[in-house]
Amino acid sequence: MHMTQDKIRKYKVMIVFGTRPEAIKMAPVVKVFQEIPEVECKVAVTAQHREMLDQVLALFQIIPDYDLDLMKHGQTLADITSKVLTGMSEIFVQDRPDIVLVQGDTTTTFATALAAFYQKIKVGHIEAGLRTGDKYSPWPEEINRKLTGVLTDLHFAPTEVSKNNLLHEGVLSSTIYVTGNTVIDALLATVKEDFIFESSELQTVLEKERDKRLILMTTHRRENWGEPMRQIYQALKTVLEEFEDVYVVFPMHKNPMVRQVVNEVLGEQERVYLIEPMDYEPFVNLQAKAYLILSDSGGIQEEAPSLGKPVLVVRDTTERPEAVSAGTVELVGTNYDSVLQGLRTLLSDMQRYNRMSAAVNPFGDGYASQKIAEIVLNNK
Repeated sequence: MHMTQDKIRKYKVMIVFGTRPEAIKMAPVVKVFQEIPEVECKVAVTAQHREMLDQVLALFQIIPDYDLDLMKHGQTLADITSKVLTGMSEIFVQDRPDIVLVQGDTTTTFATALAAFYQKIKVGHIEAGLRTGDKYSPWPEEINRKLTGVLTDLHFAPTEVSKNNLLHEGVLSSTIYVTGNTVIDALLATVKEDFIFESSELQTVLEKERDKRLILMTTHRRENWGEPMRQIYQALKTVLEEFEDVYVVFPMHKNPMVRQVVNEVLGEQERVYLIEPMDYEPFVNLQAKAYLILSDSGGIQEEAPSLGKPVLVVRDTTERPEAVSAGTVELVGTNYDSVLQGLRTLLSDMQRYNRMSAAVNPFGDGYASQKIAEIVLNNK
């Protein structure tokens, strides 16, 4: 008796991404699907970001099956969209996957979903349902994620808030699954207790200051340039004078506007270590060594709670309200008094500190990728 073709044909899953943040969030998904015997998993990258993408592929040991290698200096959004649409269409015609998985809100994500739709291939959208409600903020991401949502068959929402955003837009509840965010899976696979930093400078600082509490700081947002940043750094300077058992490590954004203000306020300050921007692996391991984090980054608001690190967010708004509700982050704005107050409280009030560091991460438990794989296979 011979088996029919259908019985032995593997279910074909293609995972597509193009930038460093997508690669970090998709790496654990790739790993899970590669382990499933009845699945043929392929990876396609557009390389919308080249160097930063390659770093993550190397870290997670992922070798793409297809690489569009699109990165060109000075290309417009229209260039990227049309190149991804054409390039991915050719791959889909040739490979015919059963489902295409995309992540988040990049131009790669939207154009790939559209290419899959044109070939009548099912689309699964990971990290579905994030919204600010403002078409131009973030631009073009808000529209990329909305357009991708319209083309999606299986919506993998990180939280209940994201699910409700989709329901509000009329998405069928039977197609939405709350899975947590795969960024937590990636984080927990990357943080090591005995991690040694390649930068001997940083390793030396950590050993020298090992009896002190580390404040990890990152600021890069355009809306904080200039005076807001000056106020944040001034508050930090005051804290260093008041608390002698504290030191600061600050991976500085490359932008000269940021660096100028940092150097003016903190350049000569003792116990402040200004370093170059870091790759993903050392950076999350540095987060794990921090006492608290002062930042305007979105990703850190998702990651730090899994490491038990309170985050003071130097912004007036966040598209991650779940973190504020859960008590893992606190919005302190950007003026001197409120930033100073936030830092003072966390450094001196142990009850408050313990409450924030013990709060449960609303973005997931580290098993999002496995949940996504099970849902995909149950919906074949």
